[in-house]
Amino acid sequence: MCLAVPALVKEIRPDGSALVDLEGVEMEVRLDLVPEAKPGQYLVVHAGYAISVLDEEEARETLKLLEEMDG
Repeated sequence: MCLAVPALVKEIRPDGSALVDLEGVEMEVRLDLVPEAKPGQYLVVHAGYAISVLDEEEARETLKLLEEMDG
C-alpha cells in the first residue's frame, strides 16, 4: 500500500526541488508536477515527489487523522 502525505514547504531550491517538513522530518522532494509551489504551502508528497498543492486546513486535518491512526 502506498500513502501520500502532507508536507510543509520550507524552501524552494533552484534545481526544481524543495525542502519540506513532514511532522519534524525534513526531506527533499521534486517539484516537477507542482512548479508553482511556494514556501509556507502544504504539498501532497508521494515517493519523493510533490503531486499537488494542498489547502492548509485540509493538510492539518489529514495530519491529525494520520496521528490518530498511529496511536
